[in-house]
Amino acid sequence: MKPKERSQCGSVDEASSFASVTNSDAGGAPLLRLANIRKSFPGVHALRNASLDIHAGEVHVILGQNGAGKSSLIKVLCGAYIADGGDIEFGGKKVSVRGPADASALGVAVIFQEFSLAPYLDIAQNIFLGREQGFMRLGLVDKAAMRRAARDILRQLGLDYDPATFAADLGVAQQQMVEIAKALSQNARILVMDEPTAAISEREADRLFEVIERLKRQGVAIVYISHRMKEVQALGDRITVMRDGAVVDSFQRGQVSAEEMVRAMIGRSLDSLSRREPRPAGAVVLAARHLRTAKLADISLEVRAGEVVGLAGLVGSGRTEVVRAIFGADPLTAGDLEFDGAPLAARPDRSARKGMALLPEDRKREGLALPLAVRDNATAASMWRLFRRGWFSPATAERVCADLIGRLKVATPGSAQLVRHLSGGNQQKIVLGKWLAAGSRLFMLDEPTRGVDVAAKAEIYRLIDELVRDGAAVLMISSELPELLHLCDRAYVMRDYRIVGHLDRDNLSERAILDLAVHHV
Repeated sequence: MKPKERSQCGSVDEASSFASVTNSDAGGAPLLRLANIRKSFPGVHALRNASLDIHAGEVHVILGQNGAGKSSLIKVLCGAYIADGGDIEFGGKKVSVRGPADASALGVAVIFQEFSLAPYLDIAQNIFLGREQGFMRLGLVDKAAMRRAARDILRQLGLDYDPATFAADLGVAQQQMVEIAKALSQNARILVMDEPTAAISEREADRLFEVIERLKRQGVAIVYISHRMKEVQALGDRITVMRDGAVVDSFQRGQVSAEEMVRAMIGRSLDSLSRREPRPAGAVVLAARHLRTAKLADISLEVRAGEVVGLAGLVGSGRTEVVRAIFGADPLTAGDLEFDGAPLAARPDRSARKGMALLPEDRKREGLALPLAVRDNATAASMWRLFRRGWFSPATAERVCADLIGRLKVATPGSAQLVRHLSGGNQQKIVLGKWLAAGSRLFMLDEPTRGVDVAAKAEIYRLIDELVRDGAAVLMISSELPELLHLCDRAYVMRDYRIVGHLDRDNLSERAILDLAVHHV
């Protein structure tokens, strides 16, 4: 079959009959084919006859908004979900994938957006989890040999991590790199990467891209999910777009622009990113003076009403530690905090009641109660405000949750849906929503758009602008420099757990941030 000519963005009904694009002219028959895959959950059609061809030695990018079905499709591929219908072919023959062991036997390895490391096993044990038999000596696991093998794999990624370090002691970016090392150690024929650069630095991302190119030359098929258009255009040999659980279009490298891809994803055009219009700042909401923790050294900053202040720097520079210390999640060893002009003893419960909000870097572990419903999560931070007499009112909780679902455009069948069944982007909206319900005045946002598609990003940007227009203050961490330039009125730059510079609006640029973040100036 010849490559399909690019189609116009069709409806979901049209997309449900989409025949997957093959590349027989360029690379022969597909290594693996997913044909007309269907998957439903209560109240949700996650996949609607979705089809995908995967070729050896090719990077196949899957694009789509949060909730489009991307993660569901790769979970069917890796055996985490069992499809309700459709076929899977490997090497031209139908196969059954009824669990992760079946997928692993076919050579499929997956790096999920949400990490799966065992926190109290070390790096080496995580990399070889389930494959300890290869290190058995006289009935015992040879930990020294396992750690040597882990160190060799880490070095392939340019990492000098100690393999004896517990996963719980790693930062988010370090955990992501260990996940990648774990997948590479399996000598996979098909490697699936779900937002692999969302939590790592540009330097680490460059290393990853070098590894991807090497794997391509070795004939490994790469399925790559990303919302970053530069990555998509640079890496993708083929790009498949999903919407509402169906495949709606597919392109070859260089065939269409980023704008056309976005239009295919959301079914409409999206305004280009321009800089937020500045507004006069109001009174100081947060003032931090000479804060110190076990890691931080002499942090001083302030945030005023009606402004967005950036906290920039490389991954591992101490940005997350600053907002955790201000909120009270990490103990201060020195320094003073003022909120609305009054001294504040940093402690999470006091901070929340005073009007301080923290959207954490790791939403699943620290921002949500995954086994609970959307309604329970949406009202978790505002119970004291909604039910002052101590009596819980289901009707009030339902009303507040319904308002948030509508305001934030959360894709959910209802407030009773378990939050763990939502896509990553919709989970992020719930974390934001619970602080809106609490009436917060200071929003500390740690990577608020990580793993979020372009349309959801635009909604979050509008929400941030709405918050500051209404007089709230925002302190924002982002690893995406264009995002900081678009949103922030000014920014503090960190390096080695210190603030090394302050940039006002006129001096705020990517070059200025990087000069401070990287070089000793």
